[in-house]
Amino acid sequence: MAVLTLVLCAVMAAPEQSYRVKRGDTLYGIAQRHGISCAVLAERNGLSRNYHVYAGQRLTIPAKATAQPGSYTVKRGDTLYDIAQRHGITSATLAKYNGLSQDDNIYPGQRLSIPAKAKSARAALPGSVQRAIDKAPVRSGRWKYIVIHHSGTDRGTVKGMDKYHREVRHMEHGLAYHFVIGNGNGMDDGEVAVCRRWTRQEDGGHLASVAQNKVALGICLVGNFDKRRPTSKQLERLRALVEALMARCRLTLSAVKTHQQINVVHTRCPGAKFPTKSFLASLKARGH
Repeated sequence: MAVLTLVLCAVMAAPEQSYRVKRGDTLYGIAQRHGISCAVLAERNGLSRNYHVYAGQRLTIPAKATAQPGSYTVKRGDTLYDIAQRHGITSATLAKYNGLSQDDNIYPGQRLSIPAKAKSARAALPGSVQRAIDKAPVRSGRWKYIVIHHSGTDRGTVKGMDKYHREVRHMEHGLAYHFVIGNGNGMDDGEVAVCRRWTRQEDGGHLASVAQNKVALGICLVGNFDKRRPTSKQLERLRALVEALMARCRLTLSAVKTHQQINVVHTRCPGAKFPTKSFLASLKARGH
């Protein structure tokens, strides 16, 4: 019986491994080859994740490295944002856990470690934005759609958009949207501006159809998504905002549209590089 117990313990608790660093190795690369995060490897060896290893250095590889369950192998076309959304976490969390920045490129075959409690770590709205959503006098059945736009410009502010819509587009109520999300140029990256059309529950001005504007909330992300993707923070805040509006207005996933999907006149908005499919898939469905 004692022998059996010892055998079982040996199977369940494989010894740690030792690895001698080779020329050209990096801490991140070694972690990837052993199926662990850079953070875990660095912590086990008393190093920072930015530490430069050197040839001949010996590192200890944590015991569970070869049986790490929370890992993902990157496929062609994957982005950090897409992978993070599929695992219920933010791209910032995924990047940090793997010793990356959100701007780093990933490649097919690369292995990423997924945090153990991934599915409970979804980004939330700032308290001031959530309160503005909760306090608005929304009538039952008032809104039927939530429509996503891009500004088509690299830089943007609520004040600048409002001026353009008043003076150039001759809109009586100014800014056509109910919410604007910044990209770091003119507004903070991921900043959510709650606009007057929401607080006063006014019709939108963002669609070509007057009838649609009466029942469609408009969200504009600053940026030209024909040229580049929205930032990770924009997408995370957009998801949180859309889910909060779905809850407040009692809408289902079918109510969430891009400008291109719903407008009666053809438009490219919100651009070819907006990740429509993966974004819609990331939203939590609401049952009614």
